[in-house]
Amino acid sequence: MIGLLRTYLQPYRGLVGLVIVMLLVQALATLALPALNADIIDQGIAQGDNDRILVIGGVMLIVTLVMAVAAVLAVYWSARVAMGFGRDLRAAIFRTVETFSQVEVVRFGSASLITRNTNDVQQVQTLVFMALTIIITGPIMIVGGIIMALREDVALSALLLLILPAMAVVIGLTMVRAVPLFQAMQQRIDRINQVMRETLSGVRVIRAFVRTRHEEARFAVANQDVFLAGLGVNRLFAVTIPALTLIMNLASVAVLWFGAMRVMDGAMGIGNLTAFLQYVLQIMFSVLTAIMMFILVPRAAVSSGRIREVLETRPAITDPATPTVPAVDGPDRGVVELRDVTFRYPGAEEPVLTGISFRAERGATTAIVGSTGSGKTTLIDLIPRLTDASDGTVLVDGVDVRDQARPALWRRIGFVPQKAYLFSGSVASNLRYGDEAATDEQLWQALDVAQARDFVEAMDDGLGASIAQGGTNVSGGQRQRLAIARAIVHAPDIFVFDDSFSALDMATDARLRRALARELAHATVIIVAQRVGTIMDADRIVVLDAGRVVGVGTHEELLASNKTYREIVSSQLERTELAA
Repeated sequence: MIGLLRTYLQPYRGLVGLVIVMLLVQALATLALPALNADIIDQGIAQGDNDRILVIGGVMLIVTLVMAVAAVLAVYWSARVAMGFGRDLRAAIFRTVETFSQVEVVRFGSASLITRNTNDVQQVQTLVFMALTIIITGPIMIVGGIIMALREDVALSALLLLILPAMAVVIGLTMVRAVPLFQAMQQRIDRINQVMRETLSGVRVIRAFVRTRHEEARFAVANQDVFLAGLGVNRLFAVTIPALTLIMNLASVAVLWFGAMRVMDGAMGIGNLTAFLQYVLQIMFSVLTAIMMFILVPRAAVSSGRIREVLETRPAITDPATPTVPAVDGPDRGVVELRDVTFRYPGAEEPVLTGISFRAERGATTAIVGSTGSGKTTLIDLIPRLTDASDGTVLVDGVDVRDQARPALWRRIGFVPQKAYLFSGSVASNLRYGDEAATDEQLWQALDVAQARDFVEAMDDGLGASIAQGGTNVSGGQRQRLAIARAIVHAPDIFVFDDSFSALDMATDARLRRALARELAHATVIIVAQRVGTIMDADRIVVLDAGRVVGVGTHEELLASNKTYREIVSSQLERTELAA
């Protein structure tokens, strides 16, 4: 946690210094008040010196005013430091997660990453604020209080040798017990976020299968776990705080008891006893306040560990130190080629893809077809380098994708994933995700090609129509067509469609393919499809079976020579259609 604080508080060193100065002024003013109060009692009230009472009273008012100004400035600057720290830390986590490959995202889990960037950052941010406003003041007040107590009466100060160790024992036992409890708390918050996220994402499936009660039971279990973890923490501090309060009260009684004896013996004045009692109470109150704030330390320590785990994770896929830039007018511009590619997931015994080799030319459509689980989507993910091949080479524009900078690679690829995703905003903002500078005319042109113009025009506000997060307020087919239009607006050299026509009816599919053939005649087009009708007109069809290429050719060539392709076709088309 210290390293995390040192790194992300570095830009705020100046403000932290000002906060410490203000806290020091506040502490000195607080420590001065009991001494001034003792002077009023012993030198003013006891001797009837009204002028001295007025002078010391005026000084006390000035000291109080200085203390108030210092306190306000300290809290204001502390808030700025803590909020800036939290902002920078969240930004750092977000930037780090953006570099993660699918391997790291799966390892951490989406719910856990969200918790780490929200709840965990909040815990550390709160600690920073409390540390600057209270925890720093505590040691100043304790040390200053001891010095001032010794100044009032050395013999009576011996009571501190019993009070402070007793409080330290209670504090130590609390900290030892608190750390594992807070670790369990954060893990259970992860779990409740995961259940909540799954329930919201899968609400339609839950209702379709009448599993609402089941999901309520799952949430109840996760909720109960958080409740029990929180209860354990509060039980621990339900014992700690009363124990420390008891020590404070017994210490006050002891000070008054032994102090009264010294007053009676004439070794100490009443004002001195009053000041001494105030100093002892200040010391113990500072310890108690610091302890209440130290409740945050174990949880913040756990949270900082979870944050550092994310920040220190090195993604499996990174950009090369000196990226290779493909030639703009090279002979392989727009060409995608796989050479003897093999891919296996980490820890898997068998590869998902084995010995994949094919070439997708510019100005041609290359289709990839195969049964479910044959590795089509995994193969497609290798092209924009969402995953890396275990063996072999994936080339785009004649250069290995591992030798290219990923942002530059992504700019040359228009990728439409299997599950079309739209962002909250408008139709226009989603389409301009492909090109922020695109004009309305270009957007409508892309919608025309994607066969989406009719339903967008029918929506209220047209291009300005609202789109919910994930595109949940439009149908699956409309989402796919908007995602295709977004890729067209992007205007890359290479288009990759990963089963992006599955939600379209046959007539719309046919119109869309004809429009794409005209619009993308200059580009490299790679289509993954389950439906044979979608890829029958492709210039080249690659047939996958169990992660291997078992055939490459046109529809007619494969139908005549490839058993696997014939089985796929015959399972979807009637005999009359097949004969035709």
